This record gives sequence, structure tokens and C-alpha cells, in this order.
Amino acid sequence: MEYSTFGRHVAVDAWGVDFEVLNNAGLLEAHLVEAAEACGATVLSIQSRQFEPQGATVLVMLSESHLSIHTYPERGFAAIDCYTCGEMVDPQLAIDYLVTVLNPEKTYAKKLIRGLGELEVAEPDSNRAEFV
Repeated sequence: MEYSTFGRHVAVDAWGVDFEVLNNAGLLEAHLVEAAEACGATVLSIQSRQFEPQGATVLVMLSESHLSIHTYPERGFAAIDCYTCGEMVDPQLAIDYLVTVLNPEKTYAKKLIRGLGELEVAEPDSNRAEFV
């Protein structure tokens, strides 16, 4: 079987997120797993770290690649990214889910198209939606 090298990598800087949310590695871990499920990805493993005096990093290894968040609660800032290989899983769906639940005041995002030669930088097709 031959696999495609095509992939999409969406990166978001989220500003104005609640301190308590960004300083809770357990809560963030749950949100990232939910985001992976929302985009149809397969979770292989989860690593998380709560830092002192504040901050957290959560990395979700996916069969399709990864989803991660690094937080700076004292600044209301989260760096979020999701990279997925192939056509079947859209990382934008995971990012949209996380932006919805984190509810930042402001976001800045870019999408990289990877695995086809020279990297292509694109504007993401963000579709912030209500998830229940």
C-alpha cells in the first residue's frame, strides 16, 4: 500500500483566554481529546505537564500526526497546533473545536500545506461553531 505525503498543519495563537482554563492541564487534556474526536482523528497517546507557578503543555499523539497546546495563563495566551497527514482528517475541525471551547478574545492563524513539495502558507478556513 502506498500512502500520500499530503498534510495540513494549522497553527493558532489565541489571546484573551481565561487564566483558570489555561492553567489546568487536566481540563486542557480533555478538551484536546474531544477536539481530536471532533475531527475524526485516532488518539494514540497523551502527554501533559502542569508547570509551576503556572502554565501547561498538552501533546496528543494521533495516528494521523499530532495536536498540541502550550499555555501562558499570566498572559491569557495559548499556542495551539494540529498537523494531520492525508485527506481523511481535517485539522481545522480540531482547531475550530478548541477555539470554541477556549473562547479567546482574539486569534491569529495560518495553515501550512505540507508534503507536496515547497510548503504553502494559506489562510485557514475557520468555521467557529457551537459544539454540544
